[in-house]
Amino acid sequence: MTNGLRDALKRAGHEVEVVTMPFKFFPESEVEKYADWYANQDFGSFNGYEIDKLISLQFPAFYASHPNKALWLMHQHRSVYELYPENPSKELERLREKIRFLDDTILPTFKEKYAMSENVAKRALKYNSLLTKPLYHPPFNEDRFYNDESLGYLFYPSRLEELKRQDLLIEAMRFVKTPIKAIIAGEGGQRGRYERMIEEFDLKDRVKLVGSVSEEEKIVLYAKSLAVVFPPYDEDYGYVTLEAMLSKKPVITCKDSGGVLEFVEDERNGFVCENDPRELAERFDYLYENEKKAKEMGMEGYEIYRNEREISWENVVYRLVGER
Repeated sequence: MTNGLRDALKRAGHEVEVVTMPFKFFPESEVEKYADWYANQDFGSFNGYEIDKLISLQFPAFYASHPNKALWLMHQHRSVYELYPENPSKELERLREKIRFLDDTILPTFKEKYAMSENVAKRALKYNSLLTKPLYHPPFNEDRFYNDESLGYLFYPSRLEELKRQDLLIEAMRFVKTPIKAIIAGEGGQRGRYERMIEEFDLKDRVKLVGSVSEEEKIVLYAKSLAVVFPPYDEDYGYVTLEAMLSKKPVITCKDSGGVLEFVEDERNGFVCENDPRELAERFDYLYENEKKAKEMGMEGYEIYRNEREISWENVVYRLVGER
């Protein structure tokens, strides 16, 4: 998202610098330190160079000040909002109070206020009464995705983390009745658990964890899949969804998957299910037995992407700086 915006602004004739710095999410004192650092930064000028505009994307960089600044909200510090635990430590309670105060005070001061998705916009409205508009952008390598004949497998590329819920796909494969198989690409903290699940459920011939894949390999795996499975919990945006639509593949997701639901319409370009492995398995079998319908759904997804949503870097630049 950051690099894509940088490149789009350069194509539009602007001089651009990306400002970033190392960040630690733990302990809470480190989070507070970086929040304070940005809150004390004035990006109006540096070493005699005037900066015309500041575009801020995420916590805690959006605390920096500038007389002409635009917000394109990628995410806030979710640990003090919808992911706040039931029994927080005193340190997290203190950090929550501070971050909410900073968000409520600083975010309304932006001239333009956008969010990367409707789901992110809804969170900002719910927790901070901040009104932002969804502003969609293409995934990396948008023009390289293509469609090919299906080899009859499901594909799920993402980090192997708890919120991505690859375990739903693995569990669902216990209940399928067709010869359908699944390929899961990516690395992460849940890999060991998923390997044990596959072993326990005797799915070694049905579910493959292929680890990290190159961009080219990922594009081919999309192109030759029957459908894409993407059932994360409360996803901010979900590049997987857009990549599947560009590959003309239907998407199977869940009712609590957040930003994915801004693009997937049940029974039009995919299925929106309860997070129930048996229901997912039924949808897997249906697409395996109805490949023509899977192709039709994939085409519908491509149509939604190209003609029903404003998904382009040109539109992003226009909204943030007022030029096409």
